[in-house]
Amino acid sequence: AATARAARRPAPTEDGFPDGPLAVLDGDGIAYGVGGLVLDCPATDIPGLVEWALHGVRLGAPRLHRHGHDADPLLVLTASAAERVGLPPTLEDRRTLRLPEDHPVPRALIAAKWRLTRRGFGPWTRVYRPVHEGRRQCVQLAVLPWGALDARAWANAEAMPPPELARALGDYANRVLTPRGSAAVCGLELMTALRPPTRPVRDTATGAWVSGPNPGALTEPVDPAPPEAPDEHPVLAGRHPRGHLRGPAEQLDEEAFAWARDPESLTDAECARSHAVGIDVNMAFAAAANRLNVGLGEAVHVTAPEFDPGIPGSWLVDLSHIPFDERLPNPFTPHGGRPEGPAWYATPTVAYARELGHSVAPVEAHLRLDHGAYLDAWYTRLRDAYLHTMEQLGVRAGMSPAEYLAAMADHRGGDPTQLAVLSAVKATVKGGIGKLRERPQGAGYRPGERWPALERPTWRPDIRAAVIASARVNMHRKMTRLAQAGLFPVAVLSDCAVYLSDGPGPLDFLPFTDDGKPLPGGFRVGVSPGMVKHEGTQPLLWAVQMLDEGHNPARHIKGPDAPSGDE
Repeated sequence: AATARAARRPAPTEDGFPDGPLAVLDGDGIAYGVGGLVLDCPATDIPGLVEWALHGVRLGAPRLHRHGHDADPLLVLTASAAERVGLPPTLEDRRTLRLPEDHPVPRALIAAKWRLTRRGFGPWTRVYRPVHEGRRQCVQLAVLPWGALDARAWANAEAMPPPELARALGDYANRVLTPRGSAAVCGLELMTALRPPTRPVRDTATGAWVSGPNPGALTEPVDPAPPEAPDEHPVLAGRHPRGHLRGPAEQLDEEAFAWARDPESLTDAECARSHAVGIDVNMAFAAAANRLNVGLGEAVHVTAPEFDPGIPGSWLVDLSHIPFDERLPNPFTPHGGRPEGPAWYATPTVAYARELGHSVAPVEAHLRLDHGAYLDAWYTRLRDAYLHTMEQLGVRAGMSPAEYLAAMADHRGGDPTQLAVLSAVKATVKGGIGKLRERPQGAGYRPGERWPALERPTWRPDIRAAVIASARVNMHRKMTRLAQAGLFPVAVLSDCAVYLSDGPGPLDFLPFTDDGKPLPGGFRVGVSPGMVKHEGTQPLLWAVQMLDEGHNPARHIKGPDAPSGDE
């Protein structure tokens, strides 16, 4: 039987990794790989498992950029597999989420001359030896009973039988990258894999090849400008009294919309409609990252600068004089109200003010003169992964709006492995953008101290702010176009907008031209990132009651207590 299992290999590949990127192990010593691969794994302890992954099989995946490195093998341990190699069923230390250093498993690894990262041995573990003669020796382990696959990102993947889980994880690995941690970690790792920080360069003095910065990449950690920094950051130490709450003129507050209409602003015509219909922008943050110009290096502080929409940065400018219809959110604040005076904004927000025909006169700015479209490759890979996965679920590009909405209504009953991949791709986008401003973690942290995330080139709160500002501006631009056609939202939450309608679906209220095409510049129904899907429908009276009670209908449009806007 063992020989028969080992013979079940997919067709040979040309990338040097014939056994695929990963394997899911069960408690009987069977490893399930991608493409139906089934292998015997004789290892009964973690050191043996690591040796098997590196020398007993050919696991891994080719690099995504010529200056990057190939993906390390990933071994996913089910509960029975974890028991087989001596791991406890749960992690007792819920604060650090790792085994104590004196546990037999870490001790056995150290005795075998393997190393662990600072994270230790937890749900996601990296076991490695230093690079030797240019060869990496590293294996990633994911321990399912310890919560390696968060249901918020991976749906019900953790409960799948090993062959199905191998298919879901393998599809994600092939379309995005081999998982290396949470979806948020994968979002950041994908940025680095597609634009590595270094490349080989010739040393002019010696003629040898050495490591040098890769143009267009984030090459080294940089501190944020003071308004871009979260309250805990060392650059703010001593700037404000203890307990001081920074206002808009002291900190950059580029966040997604959370706005609802004043119920008194509802017109008789709006109140005569029968439904409240939510539409949600597909992959809104990914779409906002596409072709977005972001800073690559340190900020330069300037006073009284002339605004240049081609330079990414943070600008202190007063936009409170710009009027908007009260039936639309103000695009310059997350809460949708008018700014009260000068405030810090990312370049996309100030550029939108000028696009609307208003003069802007920044007081000061922190500008990044070295810049580029760093996230373009990241967007393209995630867009393609999303569209490929949606196609597997029966939702294809090129469908008519009605066909698309019908397919979306049925896709939740599709292949569970593809639904898990879809959820993970969405979480990779949202989590990756969020992790650009990872806050300190752990009970031992004290404000003003540096925390580990600050040492990453990808700790960049200014890039996060630019993406969110771009997404919010994109949303407002489309809502303004619909407002010109007489349609105003009643609520907005991140990438979800709620409109009142005479029917239960988006096509009952979204305007079309005389030749049947979507209104130019407005929301378009479809599968591509930046287009919209149906988020949910509720009766008109439900929405009015929500507004009267001070709640945001967009948060609950899917149903009772259902969060909205899942990237």
